[in-house]
Amino acid sequence: MFESRAVADPLAYEASLVDRIAELERGKAAAAAEQARVTAELDVARRTREAAEGVPGAKRGRGLAAEIALARHDSPNRGGRHLGFARALVHEMPHTLSALEAGALSEWRATLIVRESACLSLEDRRTLDARMCADQSALEGLGDKRIEADAKAIAYELDPQVVVDKAVRAQSERTVTVRPAPDAMTYVTALLPMAQGVSVYAALKREADTTFDGRGRGQVMADTLVERVTGQPADVPVPIAVNLVLTDETLFGGGTTPARIPGYGPVPAAIACRLAGDAIADEQSKATLRRLYRHPDSGALVTMESRSRLFPKGLAQFIAFRDDTCRTPYCDAPIRHTDHATPHARDGSTTAVNGLGECEACNYAKEAPGWRVHTFDADGQRHKAVYVTPTGAHHESHAPPMLNDVVVFKPSAVEGLIADHLAGLIAA
Repeated sequence: MFESRAVADPLAYEASLVDRIAELERGKAAAAAEQARVTAELDVARRTREAAEGVPGAKRGRGLAAEIALARHDSPNRGGRHLGFARALVHEMPHTLSALEAGALSEWRATLIVRESACLSLEDRRTLDARMCADQSALEGLGDKRIEADAKAIAYELDPQVVVDKAVRAQSERTVTVRPAPDAMTYVTALLPMAQGVSVYAALKREADTTFDGRGRGQVMADTLVERVTGQPADVPVPIAVNLVLTDETLFGGGTTPARIPGYGPVPAAIACRLAGDAIADEQSKATLRRLYRHPDSGALVTMESRSRLFPKGLAQFIAFRDDTCRTPYCDAPIRHTDHATPHARDGSTTAVNGLGECEACNYAKEAPGWRVHTFDADGQRHKAVYVTPTGAHHESHAPPMLNDVVVFKPSAVEGLIADHLAGLIAA
């Protein structure tokens, strides 16, 4: 596709390619504007229909944000942002919408303007919209930070108190999150009030400035953070439980099958063995080895079930290991709820097959009228869930592949019965 071509004027040819790239970028922005219009139209249509059907006002539009996100192949948890963005552009910010449609703004830069104006009254928001985007030529050359800063400045000028109140409310959203990074690393992110965040960074920097033991500045800061949070040196395995799923062959037989940390993902076999070995060997640490039994013939995890309406701890843990993260398509959020695919009120069973690990937002979204979830667990196959939206769209979700063990021996029928019995005891 990218083989060199003989052209009469190479520079002119390259210029035409650059022009095409710019044209496509404008097309992406125009598509985003049209997507916002269609989203806002769907919102009105859904609420109008539900009003005609007698749905209470507080319940109209429930689950719509998740539908929109799934249609965009995005996490349902982000659906609310997409819907709010569309409502603001179409109903309140015509100049920003026009700039997006013309390609003077990217979708992200339009999002920054919408976000910074969200705290304002409708009148002030329209004023900010006009001042920022009525003259599209003024947007030429402005990057993300400049767009955001200009929108913030105008918002503060229009209503200083509401901007201050917004900052105060934001303090209640302080949190700490973790997400995977390449090469068996993680990003630990703390969202803190400005003064506290600066203080944390300054303390870590001060430690790095006074440590001269061959480690780099970043290494000292990272190690100091670990030591002050966990209360022990960074090179000592911490006694805080981390679930590590790996095969017997990987742990004891020198196998190369990757292990898995639920919520993180695959971990190279050598690193997994080192983690387990360090935790077992160190006296300050505690390590528990837990085995998930698999069917002796199919190799799939044995099915667990319970007669209780609520998922017992063992069964919930089994589902969490199987699903890894929220099972809703395109959602990678940590599992917060273990719930029934077919609701218990509709005779849904409390079993591994009918159970799903989900984040809080997705669990509530699927309870909206018109949503259905069907689950399948064929012998030896990965667990499958099919989400059906009120418009009839189908979205499939498969549990991540289980560890591919190296078969050293075939378990006997007796061992299979013992495995099933142990699984039942764990789930009880």
